[in-house]
Amino acid sequence: MNDFDLIVIGSGPGGYVAAIRASQLGMKTAIVERENLGGVCLNWGCIPTKALLRSAEVLHLAKTASAYGLKVDKADFDLEGVVKRSRGVAAQLSGGVKHLMKKNKITVIEGSATLKKGKDAPDVVVGDKTYTAKHVLLATGARARAIPQAGLEPDGKLVWTYREAMTPDVMPKRLLVIGSGAIGIEFASFYNELGSDVTVVEAVDRILPAEDAEISTFAHKSFEKQGITIKTAAQVKGLKKGKNSVTAEVSMGGKTEMIEVDRVILAIGIVANSEGLGLEALGVKLDRTHVVVDGFGRTGVKGLYAIGDLTGGPWLAHKASHEGVICVEAIHGKTAGAHPFDPWNVPGCTYSHPQVASVGLTEAQAKETGKKLKVGKFPFIGNGKAIALGAPEGLVKTIFDAETGELLGAHMVGAEVTELIQGYVIAREGELTEEDLMHTIFPHPTLSEMMHESVLAAEGRALHI
Repeated sequence: MNDFDLIVIGSGPGGYVAAIRASQLGMKTAIVERENLGGVCLNWGCIPTKALLRSAEVLHLAKTASAYGLKVDKADFDLEGVVKRSRGVAAQLSGGVKHLMKKNKITVIEGSATLKKGKDAPDVVVGDKTYTAKHVLLATGARARAIPQAGLEPDGKLVWTYREAMTPDVMPKRLLVIGSGAIGIEFASFYNELGSDVTVVEAVDRILPAEDAEISTFAHKSFEKQGITIKTAAQVKGLKKGKNSVTAEVSMGGKTEMIEVDRVILAIGIVANSEGLGLEALGVKLDRTHVVVDGFGRTGVKGLYAIGDLTGGPWLAHKASHEGVICVEAIHGKTAGAHPFDPWNVPGCTYSHPQVASVGLTEAQAKETGKKLKVGKFPFIGNGKAIALGAPEGLVKTIFDAETGELLGAHMVGAEVTELIQGYVIAREGELTEEDLMHTIFPHPTLSEMMHESVLAAEGRALHI
């Protein structure tokens, strides 16, 4: 007899949500965690970084208070206090996950898990104990990728990963960020706002390379306007570490430049936590460290499933949570209305200043489909709420299939766009057309009106530009 119906390995946003859904469906569930409940996202990723960025945002508002007719004398920050608040937020939410496990009668098993061949599903070994289940779900996530080159490895002092970058003991006067994806840009934005002289180096020809090129260009100009130095199509060839500084050798356009900084942040992607689990012996298929699964999380090995960052991009917490629910419901047999995971309906968000958000195809990707397109654009400067907020810089862009009216993609840069993007996500999930969106009423005055205007603009009917 099995100990559990389902054992989930990893308690990040994918794992703990999957465990809760399983419990709701009446499954006897356990979750294995080797460190902190909530995983990287709640403890070292999504949540604490947003707390840091919020502190930077408040500081920015204080510094620019005069633009709003207000007086704030000597706006400054306390680094220890900023970090303490961020860690406090993380601790509160990790404690919240612990409460949810207890509430949903989910057994929490502390330690590192390995798998070995079992009857219904692989057996789960934690320490000197072996647990059995009808189903096992892997949600072990991923970790920061290191550059496979001598001298570029993180050391926790001069060369940081996201963990050290979230808990700095000193504020670097000069900072080099290697990589311009969401993680790199968020840290660049945070440290720039707090006064660091920030340089971003990106290997490809534009920052935020997963985003639409036009949005990427807009963000690039905005970051440079704020004082961030950006070097694209550039590579860091080496780092020479001093006592309390680092000299980076940067190659760009056939020329080499030496840049001296106080600290370096590596933000060049992630590597799946797939090693040490015993997957190879079970016959699990891997693709560049990621576990290969179908749209319901099935690995092809009886009783074994995987979700989240472990299975590849997009590497986002909400993607992992959604996959967890889809997977558990498929395991349970709750298939009415079920459909496999669709990565093109996952919104992407970068919480920098300005924010960036998107869903679906970029314009370049949409063109590759061969479909005839309609593209609408609307600038923040045409929106009354944006002007009232003192945030008139930004752009909303929508891409439609000209023949069917299908919303192929939506892309945004500017204030609060990470909150706005969900409207377009619902439109894509609900298969709403351009016509449906044009006849939707958006409240006034709101930033969301720009979403409507961008849709109208695709038809040449924008009202406020």
